[in-house]
Amino acid sequence: MHIHLLQHGPDHGPARVTDWLTSMGHSYTIFHLYAGELTPRPGECDALIVLDGPEEHLDHPPAWFKAEDKLINRYLDGQKPLLGIGMGAHWIAQALGAVVGPGTYLEAGWHSITLAPESALDLPEAFAAFMWHRYVFSLPEDAFPLGGSEAAPLQGFTWDSGRVIGLLCHLEATPTSVKQLLSAAPLTQGTSPAAGRYVQDNAQILDNPNRFVHLAPLLDRVMTQWLNAA
Repeated sequence: MHIHLLQHGPDHGPARVTDWLTSMGHSYTIFHLYAGELTPRPGECDALIVLDGPEEHLDHPPAWFKAEDKLINRYLDGQKPLLGIGMGAHWIAQALGAVVGPGTYLEAGWHSITLAPESALDLPEAFAAFMWHRYVFSLPEDAFPLGGSEAAPLQGFTWDSGRVIGLLCHLEATPTSVKQLLSAAPLTQGTSPAAGRYVQDNAQILDNPNRFVHLAPLLDRVMTQWLNAA
């Protein structure tokens, strides 16, 4: 399969996703929309991945968002696999009619997710994932929840029998990708102690490299189920 990825910022790359695609024999093209590249045409690939990006785009969509939103809706109306991560999941949820807005708490660092009983994804009943968000979304109509953490009860969803997946959490994270986020403008800037109860500092986030290793099989399970669903 040939897969297109939409990137929305220099610090929000595909991380382990492209490694997985290569290891499974898939080819891919990354479109750097933030750098002025145009969105691809829907018929030019077999699946689409909408990556994370700066959350200020949710309040103030960039000029290129209109074309990207049109592309997302074309995929929702079609039969090809569509995956959103972070901000990409927000935009897919929004296109499906869900409400997107700031959550009660920020999540930054490693937090546990409890799988929803009705989840359509074959994942452990509980697992740790990397979080980096202040915005959340409601469950789109006809979607099934992934599960939730203490700070964000909805960490993702599947729609149309798993052909469409949105992930608020980051299973693709690597030490390199996380260090890029930490070196950029901090998500936690100006956070009150109450709102920051689920925020870890840089040392806590990077203190255990095995956490990143444990993400790899989780990403593999999600990506495999996603492409098989179509």
